[in-house]
Amino acid sequence: MTTSEKYRAPFALGGPAGIDAAICSRLLSVALARGGDYADLFFEYRAGGALVFDEGILKTASRGVSMGLGVRVQRGDATGYAYVEDLEWDAMKRAAETASQIASSGGGQVEVKLRELGAASRYELPTLSIDTPGLAKRELLERASRAAHAHDPAIIKAEASFAEEIREILLATSDGRIHRDRQPLFRFGVRALAERAGRRQEGSSGGGGRMTLGYFDDKGPEWHAREAAREAVIMLDAREAPAGQLEVVLAPGDSGILLHEAVGHGLEADFNRKGTSNYSGKVGQQVASPLCTVVDDATLLQSRGTINVDDEGNEPARSVLIENGILKGYMHDRLSAKHFKLEPTGNGRRESFACHPMPRMTNTILLAGKDDPEDIVKSVKYGVFAKKFGGGQVDISNGDFVFSLTESYLIENGRITAPLKGVNLIGNGPETLRDVVMLGHDVGVSDGIWTCGKDGQSVPVGVGCPTVKISKITVGGTQIG
Repeated sequence: MTTSEKYRAPFALGGPAGIDAAICSRLLSVALARGGDYADLFFEYRAGGALVFDEGILKTASRGVSMGLGVRVQRGDATGYAYVEDLEWDAMKRAAETASQIASSGGGQVEVKLRELGAASRYELPTLSIDTPGLAKRELLERASRAAHAHDPAIIKAEASFAEEIREILLATSDGRIHRDRQPLFRFGVRALAERAGRRQEGSSGGGGRMTLGYFDDKGPEWHAREAAREAVIMLDAREAPAGQLEVVLAPGDSGILLHEAVGHGLEADFNRKGTSNYSGKVGQQVASPLCTVVDDATLLQSRGTINVDDEGNEPARSVLIENGILKGYMHDRLSAKHFKLEPTGNGRRESFACHPMPRMTNTILLAGKDDPEDIVKSVKYGVFAKKFGGGQVDISNGDFVFSLTESYLIENGRITAPLKGVNLIGNGPETLRDVVMLGHDVGVSDGIWTCGKDGQSVPVGVGCPTVKISKITVGGTQIG
């Protein structure tokens, strides 16, 4: 048995607990027997592991497997959901009966005819990271640790980590569809701690996605280690942040996390169906600078947020959310699409079989403009260059946000100068998009590090943006420049 075969789902065709159209049809009939309008089945198998290398040794190594079935029944706007970790018929039947109790009109026996549908191929790989022996991945971590320490004598600690999984899903819907997908994913990361004259600062770097370990051919563990160490050492000399309303320039790529949090969540259709988003009822209105076009794009090859099919069995595409500043639409799952009398956009996602799907982002990107990134920086007399973001908080109802920066610099007379510490950006998502005055032609997409949380569920996502100049954001710091 090859490693790839070892990590095939037991419910795959030919597997020890193979699930075919006939079994799915019987389960869906049970789920609809009490009069539900719609039902679906979500089978999931997940195998994964993690390694952490610290203080010259492999500190932790773990492996885990989970498997189960989630059954959803909808009647009107109401949803019944049940899940089970046992794929024996009686257990699956009980889950279907439990979910069906959302309806009680006694609809009787319903025959569901199913056909298997193909899906896109955005991450079909010749080998998986999980196929690679653990010793080879340990070597990647050890190389990163050595490179971080070698970068500068100030580095006193370096931790490298590797997390991976293979997720296999099977979806069957009462409107006649069966989809199967196999989703690989890994994330590599390095954290470096620098110390000098009693001051300590941390730096980090990481990447990955739905790809093979060939990723390291372009960005090896040493590259990430040096980047983490560079940040930690530079921040040792950081000065206190200025405070006040300043011009801010966002670096391309990971700065898209501000867009994701402060704007993207407000464009998820469940918030707008409930009327709790700042964007509710504003389709067709100007909600951003005419420079801004925002898309959610699940089609990017091998990106962290990319999917072939969403967790409701819909194939996602490239959805234009804001075009030249005009709100064009929201990200929909099946329930919100039905409410708005639209087709789902393929954004119905869930953390696992134990969770119901909801509208979620995939890869959310502010598209490129026409400005030269150097000209953007030169246009700022006094402001902040935001290179890397840390944590943040956002109020979905009005878009108000607070974000901390882990790496940022002062811009003085058109030049990036001193590193800054303690920088917080405070503002409002929609207002910030309206205040975009320059957009670079250098759009970048995050390098496979972000995980999005919503209502207790976490899913992998991608973010992206070009160099962006915002005319004013409140910067929390210690003094007025």
